[in-house]
Amino acid sequence: MAVGLTGSARHAADEESRAEVDVLNSRLEKTIQLNKKIQACLGRLDATGKSVRDVSGPLNGETRRLQVLGKNIDSVLVAIGRLRQPADSKNDEEAIIRQGPEKAGLSTYLNSIKRLNKALGDMKTSNLRANQQTITDLQRLIVLGNTQLEAAFDKVLRAETPRSVEPLNFITKNVPFPLISPNSISQLALMNSYVSGNSTSESPLNKIYAEVRGPYLSQTLVNLAYASVNTAKKKSADAVYRAGTNGIGMYARAMEGMFLAEYENICSIFMRQDWGPVFQTTCQAPLAEMARTIRELNNHIKAHLSTDCNLAYEITEIMSSLSSNLEARTGELKATLASALKPVRETAKASFGELLEDTTRKVMSIQALPTDGAPMPIVSETMKRLQTMIEFLRPLSSIMVSLGDGGWKSGTTSNASMDAIPSLASFDIGADGKEIFAHYCADTIDTLMSSLDQKARMLLKGKSVLGVFLANCVTIIERMIRESDLKPLLEGRLGGLEGWRKKAKGFYTDSCKEISIHLFDVIHTSRAQRPPSGSSESASIVKGLSSKDKESIKQKFQVFNTSFDELVTRHKAYNMEREVRQMLARDMQQMLEPLYNRFWDRYHEVDKGKGKYVKYDKSSINAVFQSLY
Repeated sequence: MAVGLTGSARHAADEESRAEVDVLNSRLEKTIQLNKKIQACLGRLDATGKSVRDVSGPLNGETRRLQVLGKNIDSVLVAIGRLRQPADSKNDEEAIIRQGPEKAGLSTYLNSIKRLNKALGDMKTSNLRANQQTITDLQRLIVLGNTQLEAAFDKVLRAETPRSVEPLNFITKNVPFPLISPNSISQLALMNSYVSGNSTSESPLNKIYAEVRGPYLSQTLVNLAYASVNTAKKKSADAVYRAGTNGIGMYARAMEGMFLAEYENICSIFMRQDWGPVFQTTCQAPLAEMARTIRELNNHIKAHLSTDCNLAYEITEIMSSLSSNLEARTGELKATLASALKPVRETAKASFGELLEDTTRKVMSIQALPTDGAPMPIVSETMKRLQTMIEFLRPLSSIMVSLGDGGWKSGTTSNASMDAIPSLASFDIGADGKEIFAHYCADTIDTLMSSLDQKARMLLKGKSVLGVFLANCVTIIERMIRESDLKPLLEGRLGGLEGWRKKAKGFYTDSCKEISIHLFDVIHTSRAQRPPSGSSESASIVKGLSSKDKESIKQKFQVFNTSFDELVTRHKAYNMEREVRQMLARDMQQMLEPLYNRFWDRYHEVDKGKGKYVKYDKSSINAVFQSLY
């Protein structure tokens, strides 16, 4: 403030300042009072808010629940709207179902059933009582639809399935067996795809297929099954079975062709997991008929084992081949076919030992043998059996390997299970079926010869006829080996047969040894008078003999003449095979002629050319020997 202000002015200024302060204090007081009122109001408002919160909290939760319920009700209304759609369209679907798949069209019909199934599922999920009648109606329609679908499957399948076909038309012409037409295949496959997709258990169409197609397979094959049995019947009791003369081969070929065609049909219609079961079920009836046929053939084979054992080997090969082919193409039926083959395969394995025993039994049952040394029919019969067995060398090799070398001998046959057709894994890796069969042939020949030797010793009188008999048997056996497919198999394996030949020659030449004794001189002369052996100076030798020695020489010539003539007569009277006659005549000549010539050279002058004692000169006795060949 300016120094120069007066006192009144200063007083006036102070008053004005005090007035302003009073005004500010007054306003401050009012503000304080207002704040107090505001605080009081806030306190009251806070208390009121708390009360409101306490009251409004439950109301908010209830409001939210009401909102959720409202949404749920909306959803139910929407669901009910959806559920009412199939109920509203039930009549339309029922009209389609009532028409059936043929009139409505298969695709339309299947789509209708699918819609019904979906609607039924939705209604069951809603579990509304109001829909129970509709659910019942839908279930009824679905059952009707499925039943009609199964009937349609059966109808289409039967339309494609003849009662039977003539299998020989397809086999002889090498034409595949007929398949179901492509149009029907597509319909059947479509039906099956729907049923399989909506079935939690085995599809009823699987059973329908087997019931329709199984009888077709059986009826087509039944005549060939009968033919297989009928062609086994024998017109001649001693006829040996020849390869291919039984109908089992045709039967198996027809079965393979039909089964493969059927498997192709099944693969085109059914799902992959159903191929095997449907194929097995469909083929069950014809396989049962085949098993029965094999049992009948086995009974026939066992009743005629010595002549028809080869049929067992042929059946084993044919059925093993059938099993392998079907296994390779389908992966099925191996165990079933092995079980069906088991009886015949067991008979085939047992046949080797039984045939050996039968050979011995037949020989020992012989009541008489020809007195001229002629061979018995059993020799050629046994060799014919081996000759025909070689025609079945493939199955024989397999059986022989499983049997084992020497397994045909009594008490050594394997007891291994025959429930399965053996594979190479079950065989001795180093085994050779042909080699084992060759051993069996050698055993058969030795068994035959041993039995014949034993029987001949009992029935034949004299070693010479025994030798002729055994030599005849050996020669027939050798000839039948040499003139057949046994030759390459048995070459170098007939050491035992050579032993029998030597034994036969030994028996026969025993009589020659008895005669040769008469050609050994025991006359003693002085060393100066005795010429060298073989000298033609018989006169000088005889001249040096005493009367007693001369009589002895004459007697020796006479006894030799008689014995030799008897020997020649017997030789000519024996019933010999050409090779045997030549062999034994050669042995006689080699044993007797040199001795006689030596004896004749030294002593023929004892007869002085009269022929009273010396019946044969060297040329005439040679002529006799030549006549024996």
